[in-house]
Amino acid sequence: MKVDYVKYHALGNDYIVIDPNKTMLNLTTENIRLICHRNFGIGSDGILYGPILDGGCIKLRILNPDGSEAEKSGNGIRIFSRYLFDQGYINTSSFTLDTLGGEVLVTILDGKGELIRVDMGAVTFLSESIPVAGLSREVIDEVLELEKGSFRITCLSIGNPHCVLPMDIISEEQAKELGPVIENHPMFPNRINVQFLKVLDRNNIRIEIWERGAGYTLASGSSSCAAASAAYKLGLVDNHVKVHMHGGVIDIDINTDGHVHMTGTVSSVASGTFSDEMWQRLE
Repeated sequence: MKVDYVKYHALGNDYIVIDPNKTMLNLTTENIRLICHRNFGIGSDGILYGPILDGGCIKLRILNPDGSEAEKSGNGIRIFSRYLFDQGYINTSSFTLDTLGGEVLVTILDGKGELIRVDMGAVTFLSESIPVAGLSREVIDEVLELEKGSFRITCLSIGNPHCVLPMDIISEEQAKELGPVIENHPMFPNRINVQFLKVLDRNNIRIEIWERGAGYTLASGSSSCAAASAAYKLGLVDNHVKVHMHGGVIDIDINTDGHVHMTGTVSSVASGTFSDEMWQRLE
């Protein structure tokens, strides 16, 4: 049976994998939006397009539901790695992937590809690397003025940009209200992912997430890395942190060399074909 797409989720953060070696599809902005739409399409938090095989390199493109392209996605990387495992593209437990946000080292920890560890690279708090407008600096515990009030923020990049707001109380409603305002704030020329952070203890944090180009989401790998790294930089947690989200828990380890390792699960959902009517809309 011909398969046009495969769908997985990582703690409720769902992606559709479209393999260019098996499905020829013009991924225009309109087509991406249609496929990801939860009423008119398949429905997902994004599309993982690959593997793009370039010599010995495996490349991955990460496409947001609004049609924009993300540099990196922790959950997306784990899901795509599970797809490579399931389809026999890899025959070793460790391998590298090339993303727009840089190379990552992936390690599959079990025999089913359900538990995956990723070296997400080193974080940077430098404003020009995130980017954040203004003078060159590390963006740590600064004040962001919004109509709703003043908020303390710490910003960083782990191949994609993040703004972390430590708070005593966090909620889904708050993330949906403030998330899009912060994402599109003039301070962030490339827009930004937003995490609302509550520290539970030295080894546990909880976050609410607003993703750039995707909106409110139940879980995020790169957001987990960013929130844990910001909390560690601020001295609020130790270097091993469990990040609690509505979709589940991701384990984050922050190495002395600055590298952040993320460990989490991936679940298979479905594989299928687009109907003839859908193909007509995608042309």
